[in-house]
Amino acid sequence: MRTVLIVEDDLINARVFSKILTKRGGLDVKHTENVDEVIRIAQAGEADIILMDVSLSRSVYQGQSVDGIKITQMLKSDPQTASLPVILVTAHAMEGDRENFLKQSGADSYISKPIVDHQQFVEQIVALLPEKNSG
Repeated sequence: MRTVLIVEDDLINARVFSKILTKRGGLDVKHTENVDEVIRIAQAGEADIILMDVSLSRSVYQGQSVDGIKITQMLKSDPQTASLPVILVTAHAMEGDRENFLKQSGADSYISKPIVDHQQFVEQIVALLPEKNSG
């Protein structure tokens, strides 16, 4: 079973994403907005892909307030977690934001909220899942 880690501070969004991914995508889902937990899960290889909310209002790391871009930068700069695909999720999708967010964070892709097309949402995530070696 492939696991998606949802890093999202809005529980309603997290529930909606979870439902879509489990029902339509047949994926396993974890959810946390705790930065230490995100890093622990990533380093332990307990997630195959991360859905990262850009504007995390309550996330703090080592005493600093951090957003999804910062957390993604931390994951991408750690050799242990650098290859883990991260998809940014944000409601702030103005023209040019996508490129800026991707460039700043090193994320692999970008989805804007609200999620309208559930099938496309699932397909975007599944497309970035690393190939599992069977055996």
